[in-house]
Formats: sequence, structure tokens, C-alpha cells
Amino acid sequence: MYFQHVYDKTLAQASYFIGCQKEGVAIVIDPKRDVDTYLDIAKQNNMKITHVAETHIHADFLSGSRELAELTGAKMYLSDEGGEGWLYEFPHEGLKDGTIFKVGNLKFEVFHTPGHTPESISFLLTDVPASDKPVMLFTGDFVFVGDVGRPDLLEEAAGIKGTKEVGAHQMFKSVERFRQLEDYIQVWPGHGAGSACGKALGAVPSTTVGYEKVRNWALQYEDNENGFVKYLLEDQPEPPRYFAMMKKLNKVDRKLVTEVPKLKKLSKEEFKSSMDKGVKVIDTRLKAEFAAGFIPGTINIQGNNAFATWMGWFLSYDEPFILIAEESKHDDLMRKLMRIGLDNVYGYVPTVDVWTELGNKLEKSNVISLDEFKKIMETNHTQILDLRGAAEYKAGHIKGVDNLFVGTLEKNLAKVNKDQQVVIHCQSGDRTAIGYSLLVKNGFKNVKNYSGGMNEWVNTGNPVVTEN
Repeated sequence: MYFQHVYDKTLAQASYFIGCQKEGVAIVIDPKRDVDTYLDIAKQNNMKITHVAETHIHADFLSGSRELAELTGAKMYLSDEGGEGWLYEFPHEGLKDGTIFKVGNLKFEVFHTPGHTPESISFLLTDVPASDKPVMLFTGDFVFVGDVGRPDLLEEAAGIKGTKEVGAHQMFKSVERFRQLEDYIQVWPGHGAGSACGKALGAVPSTTVGYEKVRNWALQYEDNENGFVKYLLEDQPEPPRYFAMMKKLNKVDRKLVTEVPKLKKLSKEEFKSSMDKGVKVIDTRLKAEFAAGFIPGTINIQGNNAFATWMGWFLSYDEPFILIAEESKHDDLMRKLMRIGLDNVYGYVPTVDVWTELGNKLEKSNVISLDEFKKIMETNHTQILDLRGAAEYKAGHIKGVDNLFVGTLEKNLAKVNKDQQVVIHCQSGDRTAIGYSLLVKNGFKNVKNYSGGMNEWVNTGNPVVTEN
């Protein structure tokens, strides 16, 4: 058997290339959309991808199953569980609980493991030539290292009311089934630390059934279903706004993109005309570069590992947008955008020089130090906002500071006071860079950014308060 774990650290998303070396055939489980990665693995190992499978209809990334099937001729093996409303709406090989299929000499048995979603399935792998015992379980968003998949996304992100309680009880039953598996079976989940599909995911890539029985909180509630449900549903992180669109696009037929798109370079005139028409401009530079000089009205979303997630918070799928990004960054940025289906890129300019060449001036961010922040806190007529998530805020925040999550900032501008000084902070300054640019874009004039945030505040011995 050939096995390769493919990990996208930008979305904390795992996919798997598993091949039968004797037959020269392979399956890919939960592929990302830039599928050239898997084509390269197959080529390097003289294998043909004949099967593509998914553990469920994903919410956090746009699956590359159809792109991979289009390029290789592989059949798609997808869940037919979950009932009406939870079935894929395009041709595929339907899988039910107990279904067995083979990839060369490798045997896969399907387990229906609802909870995170009603149609969720896991794949139990037996390497037949080596043993008649199963060796690996591919769990998708069912069991993670140290956690289980959240059941509230359908309600919180996709707006399907009344599903999270039902999902939590389904998850309890699925966990009990997991408990019956042999301890030695390896567990390969769909996500790692940093994913919004759970609240306490571990950073190591895999685990075992036995290890999870010992350390995973979800397996400590054997005789307490109500306690399990309560803990599972509380303090989950805010689901990114784009999750609802991912649920739709992963379920229905859609346009395929089988290679990384190329960006169109805009002239100064095209750039100015687009801005005048209200096209959003995303400045992908690092926060310090943006703070030193930015084009008024642009949004600073750094091109780092969190780029796709924040783009999904602030852009709609039907609106074009422009990137400020050096040519050397294009391939990386476009792959990140592909993975959540944000394909409507109008074009790019390489630097902010386009603005000054048009005779305009750049603005600078008003970034303040810890000492300045403390002096401001002693004065009246200042609104201080913590832009972190609600669970982070509850776990420890500066006394007297309000919480307004940056992902929902534009929908809550009425809560920000335009008539007085506003100081924003987060954990380490990345979210306040976004927040500062959004506030300036929306006409706020007296904003200051305490970029050091909670990291600096705590590390220099300052007090925090918590909420139960």
C-alpha cells in the first residue's frame, strides 16, 4: 500500500492519497480543488487515480472531487445517507452504511457517522494482502485528534434551523460506535488545529482509536448524553460567512476549474475606474507595510495562512474584486482563493504605487503602543473594542472593553461610535489590521490600532477578566 497525507495548512484541511502498488491504482479522499498535487503524486508513483471519495458535503472548502474526476476519469464515491435534502445533486457512486468497495487490493468499508452533518461517512481501510484486520479509519469531520466535529454549522452558517441539537445527539451515538473499534486502528481526520470545524482540534496529524478513548473529551461522556450535548454546543468559534456557500457549491453541479487561474494586470486607468465603481480592492501586503501607506478604501487581508478564511468573511461570491499583490505571490494566493471558490477576481496591481502615480496620496494607520493605549484607557470619551471571537473574549479580556468580532464588524457599524475616539485590538494585530481598514473604508476618522493586542498585554503582566 502507498499512503500520502496531503495537508493544506491555510485551511487546516487534510486529504489522502492511498494507492495499491500491485495494481497501480489509487483513491483520493476529500481532495482540495487545486488537484495538480494529486496528479503529481500519481505520476511520481506510476499510479492511476481511479476513485475519488468524500466523507461529507464540506462547509469549509470547495472540494476538488469533480475537477479530479474530470481530469482522470475516476469515479466519485459519495454518501447517499442523510435523507432528503442531504444528497449530492450530480452523478456519483452512492455509498451507504456497510457498503464495501475495493481499490486494487485495498478494501474500504463505509461507516455512516452522522453528527457533524446528517450524511457524514467514514472509511475503514483494510490492506488485504497484509492482513484481514482493518488498519486505518478516515473520519472526515467526525472524529479529530482530541475533538469531534461541531454539529451547529448547518444552523449557524447555513441557516438551517433546528439542526444543531439533533446533530449533537447523532454525534453522541456515532461516538459510541467509534468506541467499539479496536484500539490499534489509526485515525486520519479531515482537519487539524486551526480549523473552524471544531473548538479543540489537536495539532498532530493522526491518532489511534485507543488514544482518543483516553484523551478525547467526547469519549469521556459514555453515560451522560445530555452533558455531551451541552459541552459540544457551547463556545464554538464563529463559523466563517462563506461556509453557507460551500455547502451549496459542494452539493450542486457547478463550473469546474481544472488549473490555477492567471491574474490580469490592470492599468492605472482600469484600476481607478474600478474603484470609482465600488469594486472592492484587497491589499494583501503584511500589516506593517499596509500601516505605513495604504490606498484609502482598500481592505487589508494579509496573504498569509488565514487569507482564504478572511476573504470568505468579507467578500460575496457574486462580486468582482481586485488584489494588490506582487506577481511572485499570485500562484499561492490564487490557490487559496480556489480552495473556497472565490473565482471572481477582476485583476490585480502589483503595488500601491498605482495610486500615487495617479496623483493621489497614501494614508497611514494610526498604530499605538502599549503605553499610549494605557493612557487612553484612563481618559473618557473613548470606545475600546476587542475584535476577537466571543469565546476568546470570555476566556480572558481587558476589563471594561467591549467585544465586537471583526468578521461581523461591517454588519455592526452602528455599534461603533463615530463621534468619539475608537481604539481597537485583537490577539496579535492581524484582525485589527483588517478592522482598521474596514472602519476607515466606512468613514470612521478617529480610529487607533493597539496592534500589540492581548499577546503584549498579557506578556507584560497586565490583568484580564473572564466570563463563565
